[in-house]
Amino acid sequence: MGVCVVVYLLQVIPGLNATDALLYSPLYSLGEFTADGVPYEPWRMITAMFAHSTGSGGFFGSLPLHLALNMFTLWIFGQVLEPMLGRARFLALYLISIFGGSVGVLLLANPDNWVVGASGAIFGLMAAYFVILRQLGQNSGQMLGLIAINLVFGFFSSGVSWEGHVGGLVTGGVVALVLANTRMLSQQSAQRLGLVGVVLGLVLLTVFRMQVLGI
Repeated sequence: MGVCVVVYLLQVIPGLNATDALLYSPLYSLGEFTADGVPYEPWRMITAMFAHSTGSGGFFGSLPLHLALNMFTLWIFGQVLEPMLGRARFLALYLISIFGGSVGVLLLANPDNWVVGASGAIFGLMAAYFVILRQLGQNSGQMLGLIAINLVFGFFSSGVSWEGHVGGLVTGGVVALVLANTRMLSQQSAQRLGLVGVVLGLVLLTVFRMQVLGI
């Protein structure tokens, strides 16, 4: 949350152009448009999730509503998940979900679109909480309903990257399955291998999009 707030403050400094330096578009992952002035900068698949919309003018447009909504949701689920998973596992879940959200944008969105925001990672946290509730045998119906409502809102709202939401959701669910099924101390090596496997799978999807599908 602190990183996102600091990044937002950098974004609103006139002339710094921090948003332009951090936002993500599939064009930055493909490396096919360097001659047209679009550099190959795949690290934006991570950096974009720490930046947020700075509004488009007017009173409400100038407020950090995008940041505030995402940080509030992150705080709610972080309070629940971090004690369950531990700091290292929670951080892994969050960062891998960020990557998964960007892969969702790469695979599903119009290549000319650009995105910012932590929503993909937050959907990953929601999916992880749903999976954990299921694994513990607790009622997960309300969580499923919350996820469905937010997904539908993204599908029918302009300017919202539903592709990133879906990518983060799927990735967070897979990461949670790995964590939930490797809880024993004797399974720590398997857990690390499982998480590395998820990341490698996302990398392979990225390479597949770059090399096979093109634009």
